[in-house]
Amino acid sequence: MSNRKRVAERRKTPPAVLGGVIAVVVGGAGLGAYALFGGGDGDGTRTSSAQQAEEARTGPLSAAEVTAAADRFLTAWQQGKVSEAAEATDDPEAATALLTGYAKDAGVEDVTLTAGARTGDKVPFSVKGTVTYGDFTEPLAYDSALTVVRRDGDGEPQVAWAPSVVHPDLKDGDRLVTEEAGTPPVKALDRDGGELTTATYPSIGLILDGLREKYGKTAGGEAGIELRVVRGKESKKAEASDKTVLELSKGTPGTVRTTLDPKLQAAAEEQVAKKARSSVVVLRASTGEILAAANASRGFNTAFQGSLAPGSTFKVLTASMLIEKGLASIDEKHPCPKYFSYGGWKFQNLDKFDIKGGTFRDSFGASCNTAFISQAPELADDDLTKHTQQVFGLAKNDWQVGVSSFDGAVPVQKDAPMAASLIGQGGVRMNPLNMASVSATVKAGVFHQPYLVSPEVDNRALATASRTMSPETLSQLRELMSYTATSGTAATAMAGVSGDKGAKTGSAEVEGQKKPNGWFTAYRGDLAAAAVVQSAGHGGKTAGPIVASLLKLGG
Repeated sequence: MSNRKRVAERRKTPPAVLGGVIAVVVGGAGLGAYALFGGGDGDGTRTSSAQQAEEARTGPLSAAEVTAAADRFLTAWQQGKVSEAAEATDDPEAATALLTGYAKDAGVEDVTLTAGARTGDKVPFSVKGTVTYGDFTEPLAYDSALTVVRRDGDGEPQVAWAPSVVHPDLKDGDRLVTEEAGTPPVKALDRDGGELTTATYPSIGLILDGLREKYGKTAGGEAGIELRVVRGKESKKAEASDKTVLELSKGTPGTVRTTLDPKLQAAAEEQVAKKARSSVVVLRASTGEILAAANASRGFNTAFQGSLAPGSTFKVLTASMLIEKGLASIDEKHPCPKYFSYGGWKFQNLDKFDIKGGTFRDSFGASCNTAFISQAPELADDDLTKHTQQVFGLAKNDWQVGVSSFDGAVPVQKDAPMAASLIGQGGVRMNPLNMASVSATVKAGVFHQPYLVSPEVDNRALATASRTMSPETLSQLRELMSYTATSGTAATAMAGVSGDKGAKTGSAEVEGQKKPNGWFTAYRGDLAAAAVVQSAGHGGKTAGPIVASLLKLGG
């Protein structure tokens, strides 16, 4: 390969003092160990009695204890003393395996560790080293952190073991490996032929990893030499892709064209950057093409793989089922009491509102929970599951998007959990891709499985729904969503969106969160979109502006 270079001769570097911290460079066995921490980080208190020492081992960790425990671990790791480093953690067996692989499988040598300023029981540190594979070598640098805890039993301070201590991208069961990459790189293109990179689209890294995993071997490229995170069983269960950490030798990429629209993708990136823990997806309703997908978080593709309760946005599906079954009709009277009890649970509306003498249109537009819960006694336990699968193509685990995705879950439940499912709680789980597809199905009148790469590329079969809604049900559902977008809970967010439009807001309560997750799903013309902002409050105020801005842009 053209960029091959000989391994540079090893250099032995003396310890360097940086900001009061002494860093150690270890080039091989026989070099001396140096303290990583100076003496200025203590708490200024010394104990003199056995009783005080015992209290120190059972009470909060002192600054001196944290720095000393981190010192033991980092110094041993740098010296290549794996057993000693592992014994400085609370899980020696797991630490031994990963630290051994760090040198043997990943080929990381000449490690320099520089500790940063302690914060409580946490110590950040930087890692610099060299990765070598055959005749190839490249410098490696990244930041990590460790946490110190007391050992069960004697209270001895130890490093709390986690794979992320070795590298922040590692999770349980993952490994760092340097080798000829089994999968060649890919050059991903947008629908117009422009290259998709994280420099232009910061949140797209996980999608690019997924495209490489799916199409790398068939797109015509050749593999290079890479340091990679190889995912273990638990990460694969979560559908996490292997990740390239460092290229020692560039492979020749193959080309994969996606359906992403560069203008919409750039706008989606801009929108999620404004709100922490936000994710959004935009689809072409008539085809299922994914035009944009973005996540504020870079660590997990919530837009495609999230599994979250969608809250009241799911009432779109429930409403269509109730209309089909003759349990609701848009302009007929429909109950919306303050409370409704079912299966031992007492359900209520936001701020305990009620609508006296209102219609189903009023209840849908105001997102009345009890209007839906009150119909639970008329339903079979599996009605919602069947309707979701048969009409909306969800929760069958058969989507072929082009990268890993979660297709939603609507398990068969009974009693109170079944009732809660009617308002997108209980066991119902969705993500923005799923909920954008719901709006797309309403707009198009038929389910089109979303896809990022055309099925013509690899002749894969897209999922289908077994039936469509009746014309009468579809007409009423569109009118309900249109009313919500103009006069209901979505009106403020959709105020500047013109043309044929419909929307639904949602707020999903999550145990342990002070604020609910905010959801919003909508369509305009041939575009459908959905967003979630986690732990942020009502969807109309949080996720709504994200969706509305993209629908405006898309025309």
